[in-house]
Amino acid sequence: MSMKIRLARGGSKKRPHYAIVASDSRMPRDGRFIEKLGVYDPMLAKDDENRVKMNMERVTYWLSQGAQPTDRVARMLEAAGARPKTERNNPKSAVPGKKAQERAAAKAKKAEAAAE
Repeated sequence: MSMKIRLARGGSKKRPHYAIVASDSRMPRDGRFIEKLGVYDPMLAKDDENRVKMNMERVTYWLSQGAQPTDRVARMLEAAGARPKTERNNPKSAVPGKKAQERAAAKAKKAEAAAE
């Protein structure tokens, strides 16, 4: 059985509230889970200590059993100090899209023509 530590969404529309759960990876996002490990409230301020609460003892237990955290949960674990920080690199994130590059080229061509 492939285990995941992931977020299960709760709360109403535009008022999200997440539970950090250990579940079988084949189960739906908000479906059946094995154990609730903590809560995450994104509506609170980033520096609020109640924004992310985890039972670290149980989280380390599930990690030792082979559970894989999702990307977002892995970042929360890194912030809590339970996992080493991983190097992330996305060199294409700063590159503008195709249409923006076309507009910039057209603007440069127009400015060059006006300068002559």
